[in-house]
Amino acid sequence: MTNGGLPPYYFRVKENGALVFRVNAENRQRRLDLDQIATININNGQVKPQGDTVLTPEDEVAIADWMEARSAELEARDVDDILRAVDHMNLTAHWVQSRATDKQLDAVTDKLLLAMHDLRTVLVKKRADKLLGD
Repeated sequence: MTNGGLPPYYFRVKENGALVFRVNAENRQRRLDLDQIATININNGQVKPQGDTVLTPEDEVAIADWMEARSAELEARDVDDILRAVDHMNLTAHWVQSRATDKQLDAVTDKLLLAMHDLRTVLVKKRADKLLGD
């Protein structure tokens, strides 16, 4: 690390990727500068240098490393979100059985049944496709 212990790059996460900045704290005013060098689209793997910037090999390695780590992080979050959904389904079952009023059940039952039916249909199809080797 240079720049007084700061990392050489900063990645500002956005919806589908990030803006990449080179961190510069070694200037005459001792002010922290973030110079945008690229834009990343994590969905399609595209890296666009900013303006007339020519990415150095070090820039490219840092960007590739970040993209790999970010993709792994997002994949892990997807699985964690689903496991949380399973917990919520269990909590919902307990709520329905122990505390829900008739009025509350009227407000949620059809939506829950349709969502659960849709999820079950998709899961069964995926499992069948896997078993049939598709």
